Amino acid sequence: MLTFLGILVIVFGLGTLLAKALFKNVAALNWFTIKRSLQIVLIGLILSIVTGAFFYAEPGTAYAVQYPWGGQKAVFRQGINSKMWGRLIPIQFELPIKYVIPNGEGDLGEQSEYANVDKAKYWAFSDAVKARIATSVVISINTEDEKQFLSVADRNKTERNLIRSRIIPNIDQSIKNTCKLMDAQDYISGQASDFDRYFKDQLENGMYVLEEYVTNQNKEIIGDSSTVRTVVNKESKQKRFRIKFKDGAPVREKGNSLKAYGLTVVQAVVTEIDWEATFDKRLQLQKEEVAQTQLEKQQAEREFYRAQKEKARGEAEKAAERARLEKEQIQKTIAAETEAKVAEFNLIKEKKQFEVEKFKAQSKKVAADAESYQNAKLVSAGLTPQERAEWEYKTAVGVAGQLKSLNLPEIYIEGSQAKSNNGNLLESLIGADLAKTMMQKKD
Repeated sequence: MLTFLGILVIVFGLGTLLAKALFKNVAALNWFTIKRSLQIVLIGLILSIVTGAFFYAEPGTAYAVQYPWGGQKAVFRQGINSKMWGRLIPIQFELPIKYVIPNGEGDLGEQSEYANVDKAKYWAFSDAVKARIATSVVISINTEDEKQFLSVADRNKTERNLIRSRIIPNIDQSIKNTCKLMDAQDYISGQASDFDRYFKDQLENGMYVLEEYVTNQNKEIIGDSSTVRTVVNKESKQKRFRIKFKDGAPVREKGNSLKAYGLTVVQAVVTEIDWEATFDKRLQLQKEEVAQTQLEKQQAEREFYRAQKEKARGEAEKAAERARLEKEQIQKTIAAETEAKVAEFNLIKEKKQFEVEKFKAQSKKVAADAESYQNAKLVSAGLTPQERAEWEYKTAVGVAGQLKSLNLPEIYIEGSQAKSNNGNLLESLIGADLAKTMMQKKD
């Protein structure tokens, strides 16, 4: 710009010299003397020299400087740099490229103010559903390898050519290949992140080589008892594509990569998708169906948890009843065990008592036997006259005591036969007393 201005100043100075020579009587040209016109030409030359020899490098922009004699250099720093009347090819460090879905009026909105913004195109997924895909891509140039940068700048001449002839075709090819790898239903069902990953990987490292394969290939078996053949039902044949792999790595198209130009993909994402109307209707029906299914699922879960709650309540009641019965059982068991132990203790006690009584009886028997033995020995040995008189005396005293307490009848009638024996008289009195006692009991 400044160089062009210098040329204009030179032309203007030379024009004043020519006009003054041709139009000597024009008063307006009297101010332009020869000296002043030459000064104007000199100023133009100085501007042309200065602006042609130097330029100001804008921040965030790399420059390829191509000299008139064939040399070139790369400038990556901002500030004043020399160019020696060479040609400049400015390229931004990062190139933003966007596909935007227009609004209802066909405008791109505020994003249209930025450079490298285009309308989103329609792309077909593997299930033939079409959609406009809005993307946001940021490409970074290589500022480390000067030789590669100069090669890219020399082959593309301008930044616009680099974007239109190299970057945008790769973006379109990446979107196309990625759409072939999945159905629209797969995309909305959770494979959106895979779409972004495939998209960015192909931009940076090269396009995938896709191979076709067939799914849902139903076979019909026909034949008789001796021959069986299979026939492919071609009506159900559906073409699908997948990434071709070799030695565990995806096969890529050769020479079709941004990396070959020293370009790095900083960002490559899908920002928005505008599905075709028929698919939108299908999505709406699917959303309603999903909502209904979720509602029924929630109701089923509520019924399930309600049943679980009743079951838990029954188990709790059962556990409480079991605990109560076990408590009663334990109480009865303890009581029975206590009773058994008491009975056992009583048995032991009775047994001990029996042994004691038995021991006492044996002791008495032994004492009686000893006394009898002693009496027998005394009898066999014979009593002395004095011992016999003492024994009869004790016997008579005892009998007299017993007779004293005996109530005899007041009247006694003796039979005709008289007996002089005192023993018979005593027996008769005792018999009379017993007869009287028995008569009173009868009354």
